[in-house]
Amino acid sequence: MVKIGLKQEDDEKRIIVEALLNSRATGLVMSLEFARKNKFKKKLKRSIYMRNIDSISNHKELIVHTVEVELFYKGHKERTEINIIGGQK
Repeated sequence: MVKIGLKQEDDEKRIIVEALLNSRATGLVMSLEFARKNKFKKKLKRSIYMRNIDSISNHKELIVHTVEVELFYKGHKERTEINIIGGQK
């Protein structure tokens, strides 16, 4: 676990969260509950199936939205998109 900062472009408020770091991951995800609680502005027209590490589609979890944020970690700042999972069906 590492502490990172997240900030939306049109919001001056930065939140500090604990994030799980996985060096083999190919993307970033957050839960729908976390996104709602922290009032992230979500976007995505339709849900997308995720792929497991073995490239097989995961039909139990869907990417339901994405959010664009600035991510901060130890002096590094990067603009990125985070996929939101959960809340489907």
